[in-house]
Amino acid sequence: MRLTEILTPQRIRVPLQAQDKIGVITELIDLLDETGGLANRDLALEAVLRREQERTTGIGYGLAIPHGKSDGCKTLVMAAGKPARPVDFQSLDGRPVTFVVLLVSPPDQTGPHIQALAKISRLMNIEDFRKAVDKAASAQELYEAIVRYETDGDIGRP
Repeated sequence: MRLTEILTPQRIRVPLQAQDKIGVITELIDLLDETGGLANRDLALEAVLRREQERTTGIGYGLAIPHGKSDGCKTLVMAAGKPARPVDFQSLDGRPVTFVVLLVSPPDQTGPHIQALAKISRLMNIEDFRKAVDKAASAQELYEAIVRYETDGDIGRP
């Protein structure tokens, strides 16, 4: 599986308008809903917010990966965005978040969910990818950075 098999430019927003964690999560859920990714927006949002209450999804390097398992979708779906201003996600490294990738999957699709989380995390370990994300001024530029580094870094291999 490649991230770009799940994520499309239409499901990327640069910049995100929300200015807080819940607002960012809601904006990305709404983007998934608007683009036909969700069967039930409210169930998906509830699952992601419930997971966020358990433990922060701000993992460091300015990245947050809010995620949840929900009957609100039929398959693994992903949306991404860059907030207009850094957002406090109570990240593990204490830094505000500048890049957010949201995942929602059905409860019975644990494998693809975990694979996607791992691939996003591996991408963020690539310094040049982080720089490309910081420079991306549009959804298309952000998508192209993911395509380029996912391919160059061979993170798409099983």
